Amino acid sequence: MKINFFHRYAAYLLLGLLAIGQTSGQSIGVPVAPLGDGPWIFDTAEQHKIRVSVVARGMSHPWSIAFLPEGGMLVTERPGRLRLIRNDELDPEVITGVPEVRTDGNGGLMDVAIHPQFSENGLVYLTYTKPAENGWGAPALAVGRLEDDSLVDVRDLVVTEAYEGNSGLNGRVAFGSDGKVYMSTGGRVDDAAQNPRSLRGKVLRLEDDGSIPFDNPFANRQDYRPEIYTLGHRNTLGLMLHPESGEMWQHENGPNGGDEVNILLPGRNYGWPIVSFGRFYSGGRVNEHPTREDLESPLLVWLPAIAASGMTVYTGDQFPAWQGNLFVGSLRMGGIPGTGHLQRIVFNERTEEIRRELMLTELHRRIREVREGPDGFIYLLTDEEDDGALLRIEPAP
Repeated sequence: MKINFFHRYAAYLLLGLLAIGQTSGQSIGVPVAPLGDGPWIFDTAEQHKIRVSVVARGMSHPWSIAFLPEGGMLVTERPGRLRLIRNDELDPEVITGVPEVRTDGNGGLMDVAIHPQFSENGLVYLTYTKPAENGWGAPALAVGRLEDDSLVDVRDLVVTEAYEGNSGLNGRVAFGSDGKVYMSTGGRVDDAAQNPRSLRGKVLRLEDDGSIPFDNPFANRQDYRPEIYTLGHRNTLGLMLHPESGEMWQHENGPNGGDEVNILLPGRNYGWPIVSFGRFYSGGRVNEHPTREDLESPLLVWLPAIAASGMTVYTGDQFPAWQGNLFVGSLRMGGIPGTGHLQRIVFNERTEEIRRELMLTELHRRIREVREGPDGFIYLLTDEEDDGALLRIEPAP
């Protein structure tokens, strides 16, 4: 009897879950001490001395940052709170009007982005896990207008199919150079990433009001959902407009290895689960051949996995040696808890990778978000249950 891919995947996953967390009766992981007060001075390979300081702390699983044009920033917390940080202080009051979220597994409130004309319209975009029937969850995109300390006129623009399991492990949103809204959805479940009638495992492209652009690659294909821009993605935890090229860049988590960065091209298929450089959690290969001619190959991959999360390309003046470098957060490396850090990737003029640097390994933090601020400093969010922090990287004095 022939066993299909997804039955084999379920078996590998079960074996992996039984294996993770114990080896010869010993728990796996690096001891992680409380963060401390800082600041910390670290040496780096090309920029050399940097200072890392705590801007704000005491958040629960902070997920994303959006800088406000008048100063300050919005920060999401996965349990369903939208917070305001201004003048390096966390406002103790939450912003009201956020949709109800499902927090099971890795679900909850995730990304936040503001409209390019935010100063005129006050529009804020949120991705979140929407509660569905039977306790299931559906990744969704909502928009509302920020007035004082409240979101008003909040409405959903997209609600994807609901699933019982880890349905919220995704949900990035970013504006493109074309003014369109790009939203990622997770495709780890079943064959969703390759199913053209499913919105899961895709990057979607929308007008800012949620309508479908006439020039979407599948707008006139009856067998495809017209919202789809790209397909074949697993769990997207990074999505951004490249500030220099104007391209949309995306990164996604493989299982045990195979995290990857992609440059998104309209209508292209990025392969999951047909091809992958990764292995299942039990160690077996996802497939024997990680590339195929009719599928897009990644710009770069990680073996082993770093649980990539957050992404920015540095263009500021504070760190001249880092200009044009890609920064990606890591929640943990090689499946070992306590090994989160920040990675810096250097490209040549043809966007070919030539160097990588692991940074802030001494802090042992799960880095959830990476952003360049308007001041040219780099800001990070650490993923903690009760003391998630906003960190700032500056040149050392």
